[in-house]
Amino acid sequence: MSAEKLLSLLHNIRQTGRGRWIAPCPAHDDRRPSLAIRELDDGRVLIHDFAGCSTRDVLAAVGLTLEDLFPERQGGYTGAKELRPWAAIDVLRCVAFEALLVSISANNIAKGGTVSEFDRKRLFVAASRLQAAVEVANGDT
Repeated sequence: MSAEKLLSLLHNIRQTGRGRWIAPCPAHDDRRPSLAIRELDDGRVLIHDFAGCSTRDVLAAVGLTLEDLFPERQGGYTGAKELRPWAAIDVLRCVAFEALLVSISANNIAKGGTVSEFDRKRLFVAASRLQAAVEVANGDT
């Protein structure tokens, strides 16, 4: 989407610079324009309401969604994600945190305590993340 689509749904718009506008926010009774709109060179549209309305609320008020703030994908886009390796220190920090969660829960259980449903689910997440780290380290994925 270009900013033009959003701007066509707003009233009393004032351009404040190249690719920049201000308008009354459609999500609340705006006496003074509080909604800033900016279109970036790559086609993304940024909005901010200085009165505090969320982006979702502003867009909903004019019948748009968050997806409408981004340009349409060009033909041939495969959707493949770019894989960026993590720095080893970041991986170790994550593994250490998950291990700490498991250790605290194990200590609690050893002392006769119980594990809440929330904590039990979080332990499964920790175990899954630790297993995934091992698989990546082994080159299994």
